[in-house]
Amino acid sequence: MGDGRRAMIPSFNGSIRIEGRPERLTGDAGAILTRETLDRLGIVAWLGERLEDPRNPALITHPFAELVRTEVVRLAQGWRDQDDADHLRDDPAFRLAVSDRRGIGPLQIRPRVEGEELPHNPAVPDGLASQPTLSRLHRVLATDPNRGVLRESLLETAARRVRAMNDGHRPRYVTIDVDSLPIEVHGSQPGSAYNGHYHARIYHPIVASAAETGDLLDLRLREGNVHTANGALDFVLPLLDRVEEKLCQVASVRIDAGFPEDELMSALEGRRTAYVARVKNNKVLDAMAEPYLRRPVGRRTKEPRVFFHELSYRAESWSRDRRVVLVVLEREGDLFLHHFWLITNWTAEQMPDAALLELYRDRGTAEGHFGELVDVLDPALSSSPRPKSRYRGELPVRRYPSADSFQINEVRLLLNALAYDVAHATRVLFEQATGQGTSLRRVRERLLRVAGRVLVHAGTAVLVLGQGSAELWQKLWDTLSSFHAGVT
Repeated sequence: MGDGRRAMIPSFNGSIRIEGRPERLTGDAGAILTRETLDRLGIVAWLGERLEDPRNPALITHPFAELVRTEVVRLAQGWRDQDDADHLRDDPAFRLAVSDRRGIGPLQIRPRVEGEELPHNPAVPDGLASQPTLSRLHRVLATDPNRGVLRESLLETAARRVRAMNDGHRPRYVTIDVDSLPIEVHGSQPGSAYNGHYHARIYHPIVASAAETGDLLDLRLREGNVHTANGALDFVLPLLDRVEEKLCQVASVRIDAGFPEDELMSALEGRRTAYVARVKNNKVLDAMAEPYLRRPVGRRTKEPRVFFHELSYRAESWSRDRRVVLVVLEREGDLFLHHFWLITNWTAEQMPDAALLELYRDRGTAEGHFGELVDVLDPALSSSPRPKSRYRGELPVRRYPSADSFQINEVRLLLNALAYDVAHATRVLFEQATGQGTSLRRVRERLLRVAGRVLVHAGTAVLVLGQGSAELWQKLWDTLSSFHAGVT
């Protein structure tokens, strides 16, 4: 071995040798694929035009767009912790994927002279941005204007992809799914709290997605102990305006049982936005349902049946009567009938009861996409106030106020959501190329987290993949090469 270390020999087969060599090897070849998707969407350039960068240009080593790109690619590839940035600094695929430099410049390393003290801001960086640099990026992004831009970038990314795949046209209708998510934390992060429903210490963000496309559209971090519908009105109404401007012509809303409150429903009715929601059972609704919970006379059919009953209901806190549909279900093996209620402002002529139930049941697809954000990307919201007691081994000459950790955690969640939308765009293009559906985790395993070797020859960097990975990439690449999101 060139570095003087001994080869490792497995006990089960003495003919195997394990060596480490100074070659440009990577386990994240898909970082190049993620960068290509980002550039086709044009979203980093869009962010660069809108985000505020307060840094002194004379002291900048890593451009702002490069830092944002580093975070999105890192999270899409599955490296959730900021400490992973230091581990990836010399990865050749990452260096090529996130750098603004062309050619083989991203692979160049500044010559080091023995005994020379490294400058704080070298003109040629020695690798990717370090963990402290990315932490400072999060602090910059945590300002109110920059967080607002990050939130807008989710819808912008989705709209660009959808229009590009529909010849530049917006679809006529889109259903917006709104829900809350538990993001478990480990520690005492500001705003996190124990939530008895989830039996964990969590943040409780509200999130919206496009049902027909699977893209995340907006997200807002909330404290861990807030009610499901907390802040829903201020979240949903502005989003509807932006969605009908950028993504579709007419939007409807689908919400779960925690959201139907009079203020929100009245606002949706006022702007003539159709909605459907489940209503939690209560004593009044149980009494209304009781006459319809008797099994029909005669022998049960082989297939479980569904019965619908159109009624009108007004809760004490509501300003008016509203259409509700009682759904009564037979379940195989159950002696008694099961039932639940749906509420909507669609008329029975516009949306018959069976169609309304089918529309509501499609929430399962949206919940699957929300689940992928939590399970596959697994956002690490770990920022908490930690004033420095030492700086380079000495007492700090000057102490700066701690950053708002709650806002920084919202930035981290928004970056995860943006990484989800980019990875989802790759997934959709791959499904179009192969004609087969797949999960986000499968896309990461088969396309993104794959091994490769970077060779440099005659000013060209060549990424060498295994044959199986190369065949999958080729299928996607043909579709990706014809994908152009353009600009708004």
